[in-house]
Amino acid sequence: MEPVNFPNHFLLRWCQQHKGSTDIYDYVYIDAFGKGKQLTAKECEYLIGHQVTSDYYCAVSTTEVLLRMVGNLLNIGKRGEGNEKSYQLLRDSLDLYLTINPDNVQYLLLQARLYFHLGIWPEKVLDILQHIQALDPSQHGAVGYLVQHTLEHIQHKRHPAEPEVKKRSDPEHHEVQYSMGLIMKHKRSGYNCVIYGWDPKCTMSLEWITTMRVHQLPKGPNQPFYNVLVQDGTCRYAAQENLEPHPAPLEIAHPEVGRYFAEFSDTHYTANEELQIRYPDDLEETLRTVQELYIKLNTNSGHEGPLEPQNALTV
Repeated sequence: MEPVNFPNHFLLRWCQQHKGSTDIYDYVYIDAFGKGKQLTAKECEYLIGHQVTSDYYCAVSTTEVLLRMVGNLLNIGKRGEGNEKSYQLLRDSLDLYLTINPDNVQYLLLQARLYFHLGIWPEKVLDILQHIQALDPSQHGAVGYLVQHTLEHIQHKRHPAEPEVKKRSDPEHHEVQYSMGLIMKHKRSGYNCVIYGWDPKCTMSLEWITTMRVHQLPKGPNQPFYNVLVQDGTCRYAAQENLEPHPAPLEIAHPEVGRYFAEFSDTHYTANEELQIRYPDDLEETLRTVQELYIKLNTNSGHEGPLEPQNALTV
């Protein structure tokens, strides 16, 4: 049996006559996801409601089947709601598609734009853009724009501006609920993370705000946003309304943890000296929050037990 190049359905074909026949009526077609129903060429047309050309009945290779399947996943990811799960599906689908077909300019450009907007792997973005330019020089406009802004992002990371000192006591910071080192969970996407920075309002560009659909949040961009290190190795910028303290604090396996924190203290991370200078009130606030939020399960058990949130203070 061979897979068939039929639209909107996954069909297999089996030749009833001599092998290699080019007559589409010499084959029985099997609807793999229709309980294995056997169809004639004419009956296949009823699946999509109109007549099709003989090309749709031709056999396709395994690679073509895989590309078609991944293409379907890509379309689902692109139609997503702009949340963490849809972006993750889009990332994974692009990686898989480009593993099979590494020179597809359209999807390479989509991958570069996705990584750029999510703020991850800027060095890889440059590699992708260089590959696109070599494959299709006519893409120089889109490539040039992304190269310029990616280089600015890398330069900013290597030579950051003088750090701003943020005191929780300042009036403009009164809505900031969480502090450095707290282990958090994203309410919508479910990922685990640790806070390593915050802003009283969203400071990202209008393009980023539009792409990430921040305006669809009940409080939009006019609420505290947090820089977080995520368990999957990425760095994210999350709205306060989407975060809550983790019910069972755990270590976050992220390569940048050591850049911001001195140690993990069972319930939270302790900010290093540099981070404490930038957020001078946060260490005290983190310790106060931990004391209020978590209690020992069994203080008489003779060993250090896990921690759980008090019901009254669970977000």
